[in-house]
Amino acid sequence: MMNHHERVQGGMKNHVKYTRGYFMPQKTNMKWTQKEYITEAPIWCSVDLRDGNQALIVPMNLQEKLDYFQLLLKLGFKEIEVGFPAASDTEFVFLRTLIEQNLIPDDVTIQVLTQSREHIIRKTFESLKGVNKAIVHLYNSTSLAQREQVFRKSKEEIRDIAVNGAKLVKECAKDTEGHFLFQYSPESFTGTEVEFALDVCNQVLDIWQPTADSKVIINLPATVSLSLPHIYASQIEYMSDHLHFRDHVILSVHPHNDRGTGIADAELGMLAGGQRIEGTLFGNGERTGNVDVITLALNLFSHGVDPKLNFENIPEVMAEYERLTKMTVSKRHPYAGELVFTAFSGSHQDAIAKGMKWREEKDPAHWSVPYLVIDPKHIGREYEGDIIRINSQSGKGGIGYILQQNYGLDLPPSMRESLGYVVKGVSDRLNKELLPQEVYDIFTREYVNLDTPITFVKYHFIQHDDFQTVVSVRINGQLQEFTGTGNGRLDAISHALRTHLNLDYSNLVYKEHALEVGSESQAVSYIGITGADGTLFWGCGIDVDIMTASVKALFSAVNKMSKTAQ
Repeated sequence: MMNHHERVQGGMKNHVKYTRGYFMPQKTNMKWTQKEYITEAPIWCSVDLRDGNQALIVPMNLQEKLDYFQLLLKLGFKEIEVGFPAASDTEFVFLRTLIEQNLIPDDVTIQVLTQSREHIIRKTFESLKGVNKAIVHLYNSTSLAQREQVFRKSKEEIRDIAVNGAKLVKECAKDTEGHFLFQYSPESFTGTEVEFALDVCNQVLDIWQPTADSKVIINLPATVSLSLPHIYASQIEYMSDHLHFRDHVILSVHPHNDRGTGIADAELGMLAGGQRIEGTLFGNGERTGNVDVITLALNLFSHGVDPKLNFENIPEVMAEYERLTKMTVSKRHPYAGELVFTAFSGSHQDAIAKGMKWREEKDPAHWSVPYLVIDPKHIGREYEGDIIRINSQSGKGGIGYILQQNYGLDLPPSMRESLGYVVKGVSDRLNKELLPQEVYDIFTREYVNLDTPITFVKYHFIQHDDFQTVVSVRINGQLQEFTGTGNGRLDAISHALRTHLNLDYSNLVYKEHALEVGSESQAVSYIGITGADGTLFWGCGIDVDIMTASVKALFSAVNKMSKTAQ
């Protein structure tokens, strides 16, 4: 082990093991370098339910995938890759559910992925029976490394795989009811000789014969990011300039983030001729992830371009994303991160405050506040200022930061706002700054494991087609048992309370995470319910069992609503 006096000489000696595994086009005019900015939004295709879902430690179940699909619709996606239906029963059933329950809006096109293999292509079309319209996304790997090391096939053999698959896709589409669009990806494009990738794509296009009324998508993925972004852009421009039927081809880019350049690859790829982006919310995906659609869209927004997607409530999007994927968005994530609109530096705080004041005085047409790329309010955020010291002027971000840093409590944004009013009220009444322990005590007293007027005792479930529950409660000292049903355990308990206690609330918002406190690991759940008058009531449950924590959180929220009504 090195001591503090030793120094590493020469940096990392193993750099000699690496070479540049990409292929720069020999002839390119790099017209994209003459463009200053992107003038319009691309066609967006979400691949969250495929690339994103396959990268989760625990992939989403059917209900979670349906919820995620609804989230994508709400955000405005018109093309959604819903999975690889021939790969597993779960993905097949999900697609059939979307079709059979008529959950796909008329203006939305689903996309399905298939390898260029006969039995997979045929099963893919079997899964699509009854669909109104769909994109069939055909792919096979073309890179030098894959050809030599994985498939051990020649260029001609790899090209034949693509050609034979394209012919079969066209044949199956004729024999299957529905309107089908075709997409081809030379997977591992960035590691493929660009002339060979062009040859394969053009042979596929010659088979599919795109027209103005039936365009074809050629998707060029940075399956593994291998180069500086300008190389990828040059590859895209070369392909754009030499593809057959170019006027009838939609050129799509699909960057991954291995080198941390996914955003740059996508933006330069658009300058170079890319018309369509495949990506995910918050950049979820294998390894370092896919390109982040949220960042791309809001980058356009910051340049005065309508992104054609609605991210006006980023905290809500983030909460739903984290609930469904069990992933956590980084605090420094562009636009969405908890600390993005927070300044720790006094000089930054002062500049932002003065910039805000200048806006109030001058009412300018365009945004130009120091240190803030966009107005946080346009995406449902707030500028949170100095979040370390808590007093009557503190924002919800500061209070949430204190609880997370000191006690591991990661409150949902709306709950932070609710707690913020309580904390500021206490600070204002006492006319003092509150210490972290005092903030924690307020939170515990006002939100955690509340048991009056309704005390949770126990519950048990009866498993039938629906979840059925019997929940025991104590009201005014009397033990009572309620029954309820729902599409999940918590929904069944909520149904029992609403039904038997005549409670009027809706829109249950839920978040959970592990909580390390003291000697044993606990779970914490947060639940928000909306009362009949639109008021949002929050509760928190803490227990060694995650389900019990969730039930306690629900009872806490219900008790807060009940106390308000008294």
